[in-house]
Amino acid sequence: MATELNGKRVAILAADGVERVELEQPRQALDEAGARTELLSLHDGVIQARSNDLDAAGTFDVDGLVRFASASDYDALLLPGGTVNPDKLRMDPAAIGFVRDFMASGKPVASICHGPWTLLEAGVVAGRTLTSFPSIRTDLRNAGAQVVDEEVVRDGNLVTSRSPEDLAAFCTAVVELVAQADSSAAAAGGRP
Repeated sequence: MATELNGKRVAILAADGVERVELEQPRQALDEAGARTELLSLHDGVIQARSNDLDAAGTFDVDGLVRFASASDYDALLLPGGTVNPDKLRMDPAAIGFVRDFMASGKPVASICHGPWTLLEAGVVAGRTLTSFPSIRTDLRNAGAQVVDEEVVRDGNLVTSRSPEDLAAFCTAVVELVAQADSSAAAAGGRP
């Protein structure tokens, strides 16, 4: 097991309707790199996962509620997609505040597929370059983002990807972003 992320806490923010592979694979990559991931959601218990947005794909245990979470408690944030998941998150003021605080902190944020809808609702995409699932690109452009059609896009503390087909590259980019942020903070005397 790799240890480059030992001691790092990564929040995964998701709700019912999350695309299973978009939560599961990045989480596994982070865990294997030594991070401790915690699933935050809108309610306790479990959230329902989906495959291709339509088919039931099991559940994930919720570790904590976003309304009680603080960006200062975590080193990075993962926003998986699925159509229903970010649509639920963007209607929750606590979830939007958490995402906005994370982006303002400069800490790593990673989002895939429809996940950037939550970033859009938080008002943090203007002037940023990112990618997403094709159906939400117009929304992102209308919010002031520069949208490109690439497998993975990094813009400062933000990494985005298009869809489950890009998961291998996305997982690698997420681990690298968190590891590099740690190195940058250490070089700056622990400041972000």
